[in-house]
Amino acid sequence: MQRLLLLPVLLLVTVSALHLENDVPHLESLETEADLGQDLVSSREQERDLALTKEMTQAKGEEVKASACQDASEDEEAMESDPAALDKDFQCPREEDTVEVQGSPRCKACHYRLVRTPTTFANAQNICSKCYRGNLLSIHNFNFNYRIQCYASTANQAQVWIGGILRGWFLWKRFCWTDGSHWNFAYWSPGQPGNGSGCCVALCTKGGYWRRAQCKKQLPFICSF
Repeated sequence: MQRLLLLPVLLLVTVSALHLENDVPHLESLETEADLGQDLVSSREQERDLALTKEMTQAKGEEVKASACQDASEDEEAMESDPAALDKDFQCPREEDTVEVQGSPRCKACHYRLVRTPTTFANAQNICSKCYRGNLLSIHNFNFNYRIQCYASTANQAQVWIGGILRGWFLWKRFCWTDGSHWNFAYWSPGQPGNGSGCCVALCTKGGYWRRAQCKKQLPFICSF
């Protein structure tokens, strides 16, 4: 009697085991399909990320290229630094066309000379370097600025070149001196330098204020040596 009761139970266990074995490959197939789908999604995301990175790199390159072109144009205007062009027919100023400027009592070895003959900023710097072994003038305090303005007024011009020039790239541009000294003082006219144009700095003989000016403009200048 007990054997007859156990027989259906054994049959039921056997059938259930067969069903479980048949379901295992099906489950494994589902898991494999899910893994493949996830890999496909990951691959598409990687391709999208690579495409975005490439676009960002190209855009950044175009921005740098545009900025470089813009700055190259300004540098060309600012310095006109072709040595052959600067050396062509080069002559030092005649002594009668210059005025010795009294320097600061603190620096007896410093010499300054006002050249009345108008020329471009680049040529002025070239003359200061080759004729006087110096640079265009740098100014670092108000008293010296006032003294220079008094001498500059004898040039009978509204402005004279000093050694300030705008250099740098895009948002990192700053004014500096051609002699390499620290830019620690400025005496800008109202609205300058933000509303000015040009990369070079001129001192106004009336009031002693500074203004930005086109570097190809021809002005008298002051050398420091």
